[in-house]
Amino acid sequence: MREIDRALFIQTVKELCIEANHILPQDLKTCLQRACGQEESPLGREVLGDIIRNYETAEQLQIPVCQDTGMAVVFIDLGEDAHIAGLAAAVDEGVRQGYVEGLLRCSVVGDPLRRINTNDNTPAVLHLRMVPGDRVSITVAPKGAGSENMSSIRMMTPAATEEDIIAYVVQAVETAGSNPCPPVVVGVGIGGNFEGCALLAKRALCRDSSLRNPDPLYQGLEQRMLEAINRTGIGPQGFGGRVTALSVNIEAGATHIASLPVAVNMGCHVTRHAHRVI
Repeated sequence: MREIDRALFIQTVKELCIEANHILPQDLKTCLQRACGQEESPLGREVLGDIIRNYETAEQLQIPVCQDTGMAVVFIDLGEDAHIAGLAAAVDEGVRQGYVEGLLRCSVVGDPLRRINTNDNTPAVLHLRMVPGDRVSITVAPKGAGSENMSSIRMMTPAATEEDIIAYVVQAVETAGSNPCPPVVVGVGIGGNFEGCALLAKRALCRDSSLRNPDPLYQGLEQRMLEAINRTGIGPQGFGGRVTALSVNIEAGATHIASLPVAVNMGCHVTRHAHRVI
């Protein structure tokens, strides 16, 4: 059994919180630069140019790429032969240090109705799964409310067709309009159950946008969804244009014989995440 140094783990979570908020993933930078060349609307190109200058400035000055530094969504893949003392508390401590010492906006309220800010952005949203080996994979994905609020889930039946699924995803983007700050990254979960489907969609947002689903069936669906979304004309920041989405990422999972859940987790043009293995 490999004992993971708790202080190292906390420091890593802290650094990932700051890194994810300051530096956009390279794949997303590439998508935005490509979109600027593809956009036919003059206003759309101007908006994309502003978005590019924003992330370049944030990285240069080491400041948040967006003022909404989000809830800290933390994915931990813990090796079965690794151990961290007090893992959940260590995650929250890393988030606390990252947000307070990193001067990131603290946006978490401890109760949904009383609305009292916890003042350190904890508790984190923790997703833990056990994997073979003795390593720990950590992904921190800060998620702002503007895009998260426009996410949705639909419990379809197995009678639903691929066209029905595509239509639902496109409708979700159209309903969202400018609210999630397009051009968006669309995470789609297909399968699982009610909560599992939403988690698949969330995980999909953390995938490198240059990588397609390895299954040709879902790879084709990703492309068809992307093309349909970009025909809506919503455009950058909702001002119109051909680039409404940068990428559609689908993750699929086993489901019940009577179910076909589909979830859409909307990501804005700063769909942030940072990753490290210890």
